[in-house]
Amino acid sequence: MTTAVTTPSATKTELYRLLGTPVKGGVLVIADHASNHVPEGIDLGIPAELMNQHIAIDIGVAEVAERMMAPGTAAWLAGISRLVCDLNRDVGMPGMFPQVSDGYAIPGNRIGDEGRAARVAEYFHPYHAALESLLAETTPALIVSLHSFTPGLATCDKPRPWEIGILYNKDERAARIAIPLLEAEGLTVGDQEPYSGRVLNASMNRHAEQHDRAYLSIEIRQDQIADAAGQALWADRLTRLCRAVVSKLD
Repeated sequence: MTTAVTTPSATKTELYRLLGTPVKGGVLVIADHASNHVPEGIDLGIPAELMNQHIAIDIGVAEVAERMMAPGTAAWLAGISRLVCDLNRDVGMPGMFPQVSDGYAIPGNRIGDEGRAARVAEYFHPYHAALESLLAETTPALIVSLHSFTPGLATCDKPRPWEIGILYNKDERAARIAIPLLEAEGLTVGDQEPYSGRVLNASMNRHAEQHDRAYLSIEIRQDQIADAAGQALWADRLTRLCRAVVSKLD
């Protein structure tokens, strides 16, 4: 499980950690898959070692977000595993409570309609209500939705060559600024790869696009941020990127 950074302005609940102080016109980093925590009373029925793999948590993103903390930048990190409830989904969307993930059975998610509704009520709705309240109060200049992806999947032998992917749905404002800046650093950038924001953009659709808030949806390949050196490098890179994007946004 990831370890919280101890700061005077840190707020922690079971559903999320808020690091730093959000400010109007600043940057808010959001990581919906930052934790592998399973709340008491839920048994996913899988070996403990799987909880440290990508099926349970976006490896490295919490540490990158923590290193990005500075005046004007704050981070909102989810506090439960994506296997308990995938917070970057819409209610009823396939994969919100995966019964199989990258070839691994998740027997504890065979919970039926009543069980799914209970988790939505306990975790999904309160998480997003609290996040929306924060965004409405602070009005950031840029939201950064931070995720990581595997170099490859166990169920697919096709490698993923991109160091970073930029996703978006209808609002391309920040993406079109960020992609050439990243390419100028010599990076192989996936424009809507390895995932498409037309499909996997639920949190940003809800909190950014519906409110005309500029955002970047970022996927970093896990091997790039698997250790402290990589996390520090990418935190610095993304901090510079965010400053540049904010300066160029209308």
